[in-house]
Amino acid sequence: MNQKDWETTDVVICGCGPTGALLSAYLGRAGVHNVVLEKEPTITTDPRGIALDDDGIRYLQGLGLYDSIYTKIGTSMGRFNFVSGTDCDMHKAPILAMDYNIIAGATGHVGFIGHKQPVLESHIRDCMPSSHCSLRCNATVIHLEEDEDWTYCTYRTATGEEHSLRARFFVGADGKTGYTRKQYLEPRGVILEKFHEAFYEETWVALNWRITLPTPQSHPSFPLWKRGYSPEQVYDLFFPPEFRFLCNPDRPAVAGRFGLPADRLWRFEYIIHKGEDGYAMASPEEMRRVVYPYITHRGSRYQLAGDVQFPEDCIEVLRCRPFTFSSRTCNIWAKDRVILCGDAAHVFPPFGGQGIVSGFRDAISLSWRLAMLCRYQSNKKTHHDVLKAWYEERKQQLKLSLATTVANGVMVCETHPLKIFLRDWYIWFLQFIPSWRRQLQHGRRNAAIFRYRHSNGMPFIPDLNGGLYLPQVYCRRTEDNEILFTDDAIYSSDNTTSLFRLFVYVQDSSEIPAIKHALEGIENWSRGEFRATDIPFILEKGDIDPTSSSKGRNIFHVATADEFANSPLCSDRPGPSDYDPYLLGKKVQGKYIIVRMDRTVFASCANEDQLRGAVQTMLGYLYGDTFAEYSAKIYSRM
Repeated sequence: MNQKDWETTDVVICGCGPTGALLSAYLGRAGVHNVVLEKEPTITTDPRGIALDDDGIRYLQGLGLYDSIYTKIGTSMGRFNFVSGTDCDMHKAPILAMDYNIIAGATGHVGFIGHKQPVLESHIRDCMPSSHCSLRCNATVIHLEEDEDWTYCTYRTATGEEHSLRARFFVGADGKTGYTRKQYLEPRGVILEKFHEAFYEETWVALNWRITLPTPQSHPSFPLWKRGYSPEQVYDLFFPPEFRFLCNPDRPAVAGRFGLPADRLWRFEYIIHKGEDGYAMASPEEMRRVVYPYITHRGSRYQLAGDVQFPEDCIEVLRCRPFTFSSRTCNIWAKDRVILCGDAAHVFPPFGGQGIVSGFRDAISLSWRLAMLCRYQSNKKTHHDVLKAWYEERKQQLKLSLATTVANGVMVCETHPLKIFLRDWYIWFLQFIPSWRRQLQHGRRNAAIFRYRHSNGMPFIPDLNGGLYLPQVYCRRTEDNEILFTDDAIYSSDNTTSLFRLFVYVQDSSEIPAIKHALEGIENWSRGEFRATDIPFILEKGDIDPTSSSKGRNIFHVATADEFANSPLCSDRPGPSDYDPYLLGKKVQGKYIIVRMDRTVFASCANEDQLRGAVQTMLGYLYGDTFAEYSAKIYSRM
């Protein structure tokens, strides 16, 4: 192949939705040059996904976006209320309320934000460093091929010009109907297959409304003014805060606000029954028939003779169209040098807010592996094993997310009267037992600290607590008492682009001098991956003497809930209720902890000998040498 006309980069990403943009941003931060090809001229203005869970918030935090999350991107979704019955009443007491304002998971964040996707995408794109990332809009991929060493793609611009790109890897983040899977990989045996353990497939109508407040001046005849209601109170009555799963056997639905409060955006989705036409059910007439009963209140509620409907001319329909939702995943996510992530690799039903964040999980776990293949193993043919281990590892967590999402859907969509009766009474009964009620209220966050099961090629040491999702808590820097997230203490060093990080977790400052002595020379025996001066220390308890030499910029105390609540980090978001400051120490169970960039523990070591062995294993993986599998027997005698 004549390569003289090929522009060359490390990675080409097809698609700049949330997944593609996040992948590009993390690749750029890892020093990997990448080109993103997006067929649209600008960010799509239609808000599609509206929910992002705490893992997604954490990955935005990793890009330096925390200050924008609650001020520009979205707001906490609060409780998820499951409302039973055929009443079209969003104020009816729920049979179950999952509280996602609390800090019960593994990240230190609220459970979900309701975001405005175009704003989310814009902020992620702003994090794509121009030194390593090139975004090209109006760029449609029209051809793709590969050999043992490179991928070769051709794309066409809006003016009809064709350009050629050569890259070590090509990533399809172009959605479930995109070019990469549909036109390139499906003919090569990649199939989007049913998630057999918990399959779901239904058509729903999804609508977005923008609400304008009625006022006594604009709607003088609106009856609630006489009852003393303000425009904001009227809005809260008809479009209440928090999110609702309407378990209505006549027509299941979900409804709630998203975006910033000032945006006044509202999402309503309702199921299409068998035999109904999705586009007909999305027509203005059918939409009114289904949705308007929910924004029409009985007059008796306000001591009025007639029913009260929210003014129709205060509703702007931004979108109303049918979508087929299903639970599917591809049999393989990477073939040779072409990779799928996000919706191109798997699709979710709308019951768990897992669509966008699953793409984020793909992107952050793929980014450091691609960086490793490009920076450390560019002359080796190790990518098959690395990428296979990547998607087999990811599928473990994906299986849990899909199962939880489908279980939510089964509860919402149940139509059998006896099953509904048993469901409602069972949930009612469980809530009389405090521990069970607490578990129900925490929702899926009870399983937030996920642990991967090890198989060949997966980059962690299971005998040293590897494969654990790294919990995040709050910490206080001893030098200036600044409150931080522990991720920002562990990952934010500007002095390294290492794909692994090391931190020390100890009980108090008395252990610091001996540990610092043990870490002398680590730059040599880690081949420069770790530097002693950059390694953060996290102390669980005890105060440091102000005159102590152990006090420094890289030494942190675990912070309390009150310390976080009184810090700038807690502005514009709920306080840290149900926060466990010792969660990190309880779970990592070690002193020297090596972690991957995707917030997964590689190894948690109790002593220097274990650390040295783990570092050698890490280096073997990084450089594509024989991946040293240290057995429990070897570690037991260290």
